[in-house]
Amino acid sequence: MSKSRKIGILGGTFNPIHMGHLVLAEQAREHLRLDKVIFIPTNISPHKRRQKRLELAKKRYYMVAQALKSNPYFEACSLELARGGISYSLQTVRELKSIFPEANLYFIVGSDFLKEFSRWKDVDKLSKICKFAIAERPGFPFKKPLAKMQAIRIPTVSLDISSSDIRRRLKRGESIRYLVPERVRKYILKKRLYHVKIKKH
Repeated sequence: MSKSRKIGILGGTFNPIHMGHLVLAEQAREHLRLDKVIFIPTNISPHKRRQKRLELAKKRYYMVAQALKSNPYFEACSLELARGGISYSLQTVRELKSIFPEANLYFIVGSDFLKEFSRWKDVDKLSKICKFAIAERPGFPFKKPLAKMQAIRIPTVSLDISSSDIRRRLKRGESIRYLVPERVRKYILKKRLYHVKIKKH
């Protein structure tokens, strides 16, 4: 009997994707011995519906795809963007389960996710079809998750990088070099995303 595949799922607005996302995914892959990690850009997050300056879906997806090119274990997926509307994790994971029926799915999140866990739609149903891989993030110490969660703690290098800070730096004309993959940095500057000011990038 062949061994079941192990697939990680990393969702987010990726507005833009940055090195923290990539380090998190790589360390989850290594710790859990995942066969691959699927990055899924959110169309509209149910928790960030009023987020300002959310770039067009195709631009965010393009940046994710560019960021993953150097890692054969990473894959970009446009499932939520193609579906449109508000992106609910349960629906997404169910679709992935239908595509990979024999695989064990691991939903990769940071420890800051735990404070919003109770607000997630149908999280009890989600917990039955995938496990949660949780990495500690700065300012959000790891706490024992709710009993209904199938959770695994991931030891990870914490990079205090956020998409919101990157957007602020771009608006002020500050450098984002080494905060995002070089392909992403060049694309942002070329397309003048996030009200970028060409100064000292």
